[in-house]
Amino acid sequence: MKRGFSPACRACPRLAGFLDSVRLAHPGYHAAPVAPFGGADARLLVVGLAPGMHGANRTGRPFTGDHAGILLYRTLHRFGLASAATSVSRDDGLALVDCRITNAVKCLPPANKPERAEIERCNGFLRAEIAAMPNLRAVLALGRIAHDAVLLATGVPRSRAGFAHGAVHALDGGIVLFDSFHCSRYNTQTRRLTAAMFEEVFRSIRALLDEAAAA
Repeated sequence: MKRGFSPACRACPRLAGFLDSVRLAHPGYHAAPVAPFGGADARLLVVGLAPGMHGANRTGRPFTGDHAGILLYRTLHRFGLASAATSVSRDDGLALVDCRITNAVKCLPPANKPERAEIERCNGFLRAEIAAMPNLRAVLALGRIAHDAVLLATGVPRSRAGFAHGAVHALDGGIVLFDSFHCSRYNTQTRRLTAAMFEEVFRSIRALLDEAAAA
């Protein structure tokens, strides 16, 4: 089913109830489904896991105001895909360039761990987002859950495209899926993901976009 993003979605009882409790504890937080950021005419779609408690769940914009966004926005800026290197609030003036950012699950999950049924239920939103991007050429999946969500949204069997950092998969319709470890605090602090590793993935994405533009 294709369905557009709904800021009032309460389709997942566990997530809706958790957001209710977070809203009480943090009255100033967004504490609701987080909409994608960036234009639907973009050629790159970055897919994360879910809003972070004190990041997107607080600010209402993906990867904004939390640790995971530090490396992501700095790298986007370095490769000409964002107007600034830091993202601190929804009204900070930062704009994405030929890029859109979303999450596999639009609501904050307890312990940052969505259940499989929640991922599948939310997948209709991701499917609709991808279908509504006529210029889409590249998708960057940040982590295995995002990777699997993209495959589900595009109807590609997992057996055809296994997740691995730096892996590249050709999807239908001329779309290319790039994989990266998630730019979470844990991954960057343990150096499972380094800035150089992340930039190498973006270098490949930039090359694909530039090649397509020159064709």
